[in-house]
Amino acid sequence: MSYQVTIQPSGHQFSVNPGETLLHASLHAGFALPYGCRNGACGACKGKVLSGEVDLGNYQSGALSPEEEARGLALFCCATAKSDLGIEVKEVGATLDIPVKTLPCRVERMERLADDVMALWLKLPANERLQFLPGQYIDFLLKDGQRRSFSLANSPEDDGPLELHVRQVKGGKFTEQVFSTMKPKDILRINGPHGSFFLRESDKPVLLVAGGTGYAPIKSILAHALHHQNPREFVFYWGARAQSDLYQPDLPAQWQETHANFSFIPVLDQPVDHWPGRVGRVHEAVLADFADLSGYEAYVCGAPPMVQAARRDFLARGLPEDAFYSDAFDYQIKQA
Repeated sequence: MSYQVTIQPSGHQFSVNPGETLLHASLHAGFALPYGCRNGACGACKGKVLSGEVDLGNYQSGALSPEEEARGLALFCCATAKSDLGIEVKEVGATLDIPVKTLPCRVERMERLADDVMALWLKLPANERLQFLPGQYIDFLLKDGQRRSFSLANSPEDDGPLELHVRQVKGGKFTEQVFSTMKPKDILRINGPHGSFFLRESDKPVLLVAGGTGYAPIKSILAHALHHQNPREFVFYWGARAQSDLYQPDLPAQWQETHANFSFIPVLDQPVDHWPGRVGRVHEAVLADFADLSGYEAYVCGAPPMVQAARRDFLARGLPEDAFYSDAFDYQIKQA
């Protein structure tokens, strides 16, 4: 027996099977609900249950507070239906015309960007092209049916290989392969694009906050926006443990020199002597610079604790709830 779900305000309807998440069923039906991590860590898929009963599923406490739960909010990547439902969520129209594909690809090039970060460049078949929005990600399809998700670091207008930044996770099934046995010319299978972490149409100035390899989707967003001479103000904060973890600092520094509407602020958590820049938690550097965030949009990508802290503190500083967009990289849950 399946349940009927009605999305408001669009009025779109889809069916969901018992035990199937609302996000999975909506995407399968062709409706683009917002989402990021798909495992209850980032809160990007949050929406309101207007009628009916759901099982909220398993999620990280920072992604859905007890107060939000009391207001009828749920994470649709975790929630399953226990009856027919009415839900309220703003659908993401920009992704509707982009096909999700499963494609073979060849590892064209590999480059170690930092001690624990490897860049991969993937070549698609000559007659194929992956259409995507800057900030989206792809899944690697492993032989045992598991998936591993990584953001695209190149921009869509770049017709070269797909660029990914892979952080090594100790014991991680896929990332250990990348750092030990993977080599150029290896054949992989990918599926995508996925995700709703991309720049919205607006006149508001943009705050972009990345932790570690959260830089990858931010790089894609910025490269695309600056290539097309987007006139909005962009301020990019990149947080890392040490200076060596800012593995491509020359590119945003160059953008800052050539684009008057772009600023780059690196922030180190554990700097060594003679670091002339900012120190501390990256999202707190934003708070130190902006007393009122009510007129901004924020795009935040990195580990779930950073994303959750940024959401909490940015909203407390006046950022509208619907102006916070995130992608949480939860390697422990995904067993990278």
